[in-house]
Amino acid sequence: MHIELRGVRKTYQSVRALDGVSLQIAPGQIVSLLGPNGAGKTTLIRCLAGIASPDKGDVEFNGHPFRRDDLVLRKQIFFLPDFPFHFWDKTVLRNIAIALRLFDADGSGAEERVLELLRDFDLLPLALRPVASLSRGQSYKAGLVAMIAADRDVWMFDEPFASGMDPHGIDAFKRHVRAAAARGRTVIYSTQLLDVAERFSDRVCLIHRGEVRAFD
Repeated sequence: MHIELRGVRKTYQSVRALDGVSLQIAPGQIVSLLGPNGAGKTTLIRCLAGIASPDKGDVEFNGHPFRRDDLVLRKQIFFLPDFPFHFWDKTVLRNIAIALRLFDADGSGAEERVLELLRDFDLLPLALRPVASLSRGQSYKAGLVAMIAADRDVWMFDEPFASGMDPHGIDAFKRHVRAAAARGRTVIYSTQLLDVAERFSDRVCLIHRGEVRAFD
């Protein structure tokens, strides 16, 4: 899915989190949003996911203006924050099932996909445990399983490399993200780590004080 932002601004009280951001992101690309804390990375992702609304500017997906109440379009976007939303008292499997139902991705073959992903992320032995009993990295991997199984057109992550995942989880994450981009999915993630952005991106978007300083 092609994404375009034109002059996007977002202010929280007296802080301008985004200051005239303009970008074009093509399908099939892995794009990293690189910058320090407070640069505006998370705000940008939240505006793209429909969690926040820009004060000014335009956001378009495939040439269509993005509105928060456009649920058809929003169901094509899966955003995984740094602390995923879960129903903490419910099991890993139940949380994944709820997510797939919300994204209309619980049809034929869903059970097989989920079981394969649980094995891939070493979560199968934990599938019937409440998410509240898991570590931070394990709960993040549970969110990843739901995201990958849903396989929306746009995948967005906030600080996935600071999520507490173990090396095996990070390797599995990279494999699935690369495969998604190869299928034409648009992938966007934020990071503070320069070496990560250099090694795991098709394009790097450098953000500082709410402005795009470079995109290459």
